Amino acid sequence: MSGNERDGAGLVRRLRDTYEVLAREAAKFGIVGAVAFVTDFGVFNLLRYAGPDGVGVLHGKPLTANVISVLLSIVVAWLGNRYWTFRHRRRASAPRELLLFFVMNGFGLLISLVCLAFTYYVLDLRGPLASNISAKVVGVALGTLFRWWAYRRFVFVDELREEGWQPHPPHAEQPSAGTQVDDVRRSQARPGTV
Repeated sequence: MSGNERDGAGLVRRLRDTYEVLAREAAKFGIVGAVAFVTDFGVFNLLRYAGPDGVGVLHGKPLTANVISVLLSIVVAWLGNRYWTFRHRRRASAPRELLLFFVMNGFGLLISLVCLAFTYYVLDLRGPLASNISAKVVGVALGTLFRWWAYRRFVFVDELREEGWQPHPPHAEQPSAGTQVDDVRRSQARPGTV
């Protein structure tokens, strides 16, 4: 096998490995997001419309109801993402990660609030359907795109990759002493792996 064929095979392997990791993370992220969405949607509608005559405790305060429902969904999402979606990544301390998670979700909340405020105050569409479409469909969709990028980039950062660790050393046929050190570091970062 020539050097170019080895390089090509290594590139294909790295691309496949990267794709598999991204696919698993995306699927888990989607499931966690669905649970957080149900939490957000349910609490928002309970606060706005669950009460006598369809009037909830925050019926006339859609932005306040949205903030409360989003904050609860953020906690659900952080727990799911930290302990399931991105659990394989070696991370900083939980308090630091939670702080970053809330900051990034603050931007996601802002996206949702802008969509809801535009519908409610500019378009003067104040019914349940318009509120839910603007805040919980359009706002959540745009916020989700932002959060996926932000979580991978800033919150659940694999510190080994930040230090330059590669899963497959380029241009190496046999593991070197440095590769064995990387394997030990990787196994320490991912409990249950050798």
